[in-house]
Amino acid sequence: MTGNRKTLAAPILIIAVGIGWLLTTHNVVPGVNWIWTIGLGATGVLILAGSFDKVTAVIGPFLIAATVFSILRQTGRMDIDTEIPSLVITFGTLMLAAQLLPIPLPKWIVEPPSSKS
Repeated sequence: MTGNRKTLAAPILIIAVGIGWLLTTHNVVPGVNWIWTIGLGATGVLILAGSFDKVTAVIGPFLIAATVFSILRQTGRMDIDTEIPSLVITFGTLMLAAQLLPIPLPKWIVEPPSSKS
């Protein structure tokens, strides 16, 4: 993420929390914990924005999916007995996709070439 984008992250998150709070206050989307929900989604987006490898290709979208499922549960459109198995299925699907697609390994996993002495 470039310097300009990093400086925009905090104001955008604050605006998003304010909008969510307003929607809850006016019963448009009642009963949603916006701090948790937006924090979860923002973490997923920031992970994807930082780098893209087999680990971030799983964790970023998983957190974004967890955000969507959390909103559905908090608004009564999904119960916890559906949310948790759906998250497990999502996680497994993302792991499978990361293994099958040509996504690079994280730099911290790739061993540097050994030097011959």
